[in-house]
Amino acid sequence: MNDEKNMAGRKVAIVTGGARGIGAAIACRLAEDGHDIAIVDLKIDSCGETVAAVEARGGRAIAVAANVADEGEVVDGVTQIVERLGPPTILVNNAGIMKDRTLAKMTLDDWDAVIDVNLRSVFLMCREVHSHMREAGWGRIVNMSSIAALGIFGGTNYSAAKAGIQGITKTMALELGRYGITANVVAPGFVLTDMTKEVSERMGTTIEAVSAEMVKSISVGRPGVPDDVANAVAFFVDSRSSFITGQVLYVAGAPRG
Repeated sequence: MNDEKNMAGRKVAIVTGGARGIGAAIACRLAEDGHDIAIVDLKIDSCGETVAAVEARGGRAIAVAANVADEGEVVDGVTQIVERLGPPTILVNNAGIMKDRTLAKMTLDDWDAVIDVNLRSVFLMCREVHSHMREAGWGRIVNMSSIAALGIFGGTNYSAAKAGIQGITKTMALELGRYGITANVVAPGFVLTDMTKEVSERMGTTIEAVSAEMVKSISVGRPGVPDDVANAVAFFVDSRSSFITGQVLYVAGAPRG
């Protein structure tokens, strides 16, 4: 496969969970790199700021409402994207939730919700989008894992999902490489987002206190920000990264993995 011939021209990228935080930063960075962006989230209304930010960077942008853990909504959502922007050849699976409880307190509903949104969605989105990449002879899949894949207190469900994402991605890299498609993982560490703020509040503390504690184990001496993660995603998406697939990149400010 001659990857060079596919470098020219604007591409359509899907970013799930793109309404805020890391997903919004990824959408903006990919727009800066010359791509059109489909932002997939539960509610269209929540995507307005990200759509405007992408358009301000010169890209076309649409918002698509879909529960990425629901097969029918994934099929319908991707169909909308193809009709409105064109066939997608970049997919960033960023959507995720946390329902943190210790094993003794975790319910089956807690388990199912996190596995469905964080892991099932990756399978559904990749299965639906990869045919467009195969037809184009070029594709980039980036799936968001986490340092939680290595274990995290109170996160049995979240850790299982994030570890599963790494296994899925490595398998897709083996299956899809022959079609000019790469599949890689970005695994963030502690990043300042609305989600980490919400988790801090559920713990009965503040994001400032949690950040101060987490920084003690971060070699570079600061918490991560969404742009740190977006830059790593952009590296894997770049056409010049065609010989890199099945890899896990920990964006954590310290050695991990």
